[in-house]
Amino acid sequence: MKEFFIKLSKLDRKYIYFIILVGLVLPLIFPPKFPQKLSPQVKRVFEYIDTLPRGSYVILSADYDPSVAPEVHPMYKAVVKHCILKGIVPIGVTLNVQGAGLAIDAFQEAEMTVSARRDTDYVFLGYQAGGAVVILGLGEDIKGVYKADYFGTRTKDIYALKPVKNYRDIALVMSFSGSSIPASWAVYAYTRYGVRVAAAVTGVSAGDFYPYIQSGQFIGMLAGMKAAAEYEYAVNNLLKERNIERYSTSAIRMMDANSIGQLLIILFIVVGNIGYFLSRRRK
Repeated sequence: MKEFFIKLSKLDRKYIYFIILVGLVLPLIFPPKFPQKLSPQVKRVFEYIDTLPRGSYVILSADYDPSVAPEVHPMYKAVVKHCILKGIVPIGVTLNVQGAGLAIDAFQEAEMTVSARRDTDYVFLGYQAGGAVVILGLGEDIKGVYKADYFGTRTKDIYALKPVKNYRDIALVMSFSGSSIPASWAVYAYTRYGVRVAAAVTGVSAGDFYPYIQSGQFIGMLAGMKAAAEYEYAVNNLLKERNIERYSTSAIRMMDANSIGQLLIILFIVVGNIGYFLSRRRK
């Protein structure tokens, strides 16, 4: 047994890299689908949306671009489906011009998965330049800021938007971003108009937004791939309850691969240290 550990500790690094590569790739092809437990902040966002009355409205702002899509896009897709499953109407907007195409992809997936209908089950208004000016404008008159939706339909003619005027009719605004844009929603939407705000951000930028949770400006936050996998897992459970088999596992697969990769690295560190100390004892 001693010789076995000593030999393993001297294993050529190229074999170690190969084993880790296999450990990362296989879960992406054959996902083990490890169960995901909702962390406190993810649970707060999920439960808030889950308990909203049917017919409520939420604004989902796709303020991200393809560079952070692996982390943020699964969150957007999962929240869109969650809203539609609960009878809540998501209103898609974006303050990032590159976010429009990504948001469209999320709504199209919802159409195929949960039979969502545009302008009835969801609305996508698209991109509007202006940043803080747009956020403030939505607090006065949404149809005044967006004369037409992304597809060219006049907002006054959209059936789902008829009861909606401004933030008073919105139960939640959620900003999905890899930058500081969620802070603008907190400052201009929550502070000025009192609408509830949540954020979905990359893991590396999450630390910047925890003060907004502590101050009550955010009701909760999804942060990084782990949060994306947790929310995706929770929404998939809702789909299974309704016997819907077409569900997304993109974040879950990436999180499974990440977990297995880290376990392999820890294993090699432990084996290497055991072999090192055994070889020292022998000398």
